[in-house]
Amino acid sequence: MKYKSVFISDVHLGTSDAKAENLLDFIKDLECENLFLVGDIIDGWAMKRKLTWLQSHSDVIQKVLRKARKGTNVFYVLGNHDEFIKPFLPLQLGDNITVVQDYSYIGVDKRKYLVTHGDIFDTITLTKKWLALLGDSAYMFVLRINKPLNKLRKLIGYHKYWSLSKYLKQNVKKSMMFICEFEEIMVNYAKEYQYDGVICGHIHCAEIKDIQGISYLNCGDWVESCTALVEDLDGDWKILEHLVINE
Repeated sequence: MKYKSVFISDVHLGTSDAKAENLLDFIKDLECENLFLVGDIIDGWAMKRKLTWLQSHSDVIQKVLRKARKGTNVFYVLGNHDEFIKPFLPLQLGDNITVVQDYSYIGVDKRKYLVTHGDIFDTITLTKKWLALLGDSAYMFVLRINKPLNKLRKLIGYHKYWSLSKYLKQNVKKSMMFICEFEEIMVNYAKEYQYDGVICGHIHCAEIKDIQGISYLNCGDWVESCTALVEDLDGDWKILEHLVINE
């Protein structure tokens, strides 16, 4: 199926947790006019600690470049983990690749959407980077536990992929309070600057919902959920969840 636009965020290439092979499987037959990479595609934070760059990570970049050469408009909206690219903004790579801090997107429905990774609306990332880095390390530790847990689940007959970090994020009260606050801040910003909706990533929670008349759309991630946000040619918005492989 061909889409008007596809939005992907939080791939975290350069880490062992990036599900690059899953992403390759998802985009190999993907047809779209616009491909938005909504931040944290390359994980500069993690690469400072330990570089894990697999062939599949290079393959993802090559696949995106190939799509651009074939006419897909690629927009790379930077996040906090790939902030090392910010000094070079705005950046144009060839005719079809644009690297920006944020982007104003006009949907098929003619509504105006702010496309931003979302880190600038995260009060911890914005004001206490040391705490954000500590939290990132703790998050990566929990992700490491996912793999042995899923091997154990397979041994006892449960073959469906399950993520401890995703479960904690969705069920711990403080995590839910943070997500609600994050969404509220983004929606208030969209209202103030006369956007009809906001498209983001950052918190690894795919979502489509209306908040106070503003469309809130989150792409999710390619570390746990393997989700993408898409707008079809009729202007309908959907979240596509790709089956996790090789776990």
